[in-house]
Amino acid sequence: MKPRFIQHLPNQSLQIAEQTLRNIGDDEVLIAVAAFGINRPDLLQKAGLYPAPADASPILGLEVAGTVIASGKSVQQWRAGDRVCALVNGGGYSNYCFAPTTQCLPWPDNYSAAEAACLPESFITVWHNLLQRGKLQAGETVLIQAGSSGIGTTAIKLATLAGARVFTTAGSAEKCVRCVTLGAEKAFDYHHENLTEQLLDATQKHGVDVTLDILGDAALAQHIKLAAVDGRIVNIAVLNGSKSEINLAAMMMKRLTITGSTLRAQSAAQKAAIVSDIRQRAWPWIASGAFRPIIDSTFDFQQVETAHQRMQNRTHFGKIAITIEENS
Repeated sequence: MKPRFIQHLPNQSLQIAEQTLRNIGDDEVLIAVAAFGINRPDLLQKAGLYPAPADASPILGLEVAGTVIASGKSVQQWRAGDRVCALVNGGGYSNYCFAPTTQCLPWPDNYSAAEAACLPESFITVWHNLLQRGKLQAGETVLIQAGSSGIGTTAIKLATLAGARVFTTAGSAEKCVRCVTLGAEKAFDYHHENLTEQLLDATQKHGVDVTLDILGDAALAQHIKLAAVDGRIVNIAVLNGSKSEINLAAMMMKRLTITGSTLRAQSAAQKAAIVSDIRQRAWPWIASGAFRPIIDSTFDFQQVETAHQRMQNRTHFGKIAITIEENS
């Protein structure tokens, strides 16, 4: 089967094109891709707002699932025929994709191709920011903004498994109901509800121990108001804007930690450490099926534009995947 990929053009349109595969790196595997996940950074990269790092593939796509067909000379763990899912440094929108061996995970036996493909990016992002940076503990309260997104649904399920009290926001009453079915104690419709007042009431004025923020802008000031003493605010995106004005006195009096990170900019060693921690501490949830990604919809290789439009319109609930029939 000829190697193909989804090429994004200067006018932001997408088309299928053929590619010539480079030589495999010593610490890489080559995967025949059965499915790949769609993520908002893909849309931002397509629009020229989130350029790929200099050492990364310019092809869109950050997560895949498929079968290993070749491995580099230094690779010990994975061999041809192994089914894996992987966080990749670009190049995921392809029927063949290279992945660093340390960023590969086993394809869980109880997962479909779409579920396996939609595991790496969101789970690794949420695990790193909610559990590692945010230090979320059982019994604590957590606020997850945009609970109906791929990140949001992952965070709700992961925080619930960790034993936290989960509060979230969503853009409609229907999405709020679905967030509660995933494990949220309460979901607030951000179009119609006073989040600050209602969340403080719901926590008996305790406030929020950990906030997972994808909004930025004025939301940071609101999160400081909502934060409990010794609270942690973790920012992973700036959908509403990258500049905020905050009350430093409130931050100091509450002894808050305000932090944030992006996954793609981290070094190979840092990503490998996160993946290793997931294998050690979170894998029983994944292997048992206690955690599995929420799949909104799947499309075939020729329908990536349609998948992007669905994400752009924010009509989805959970993750969006592309399946490649020839490799399934």
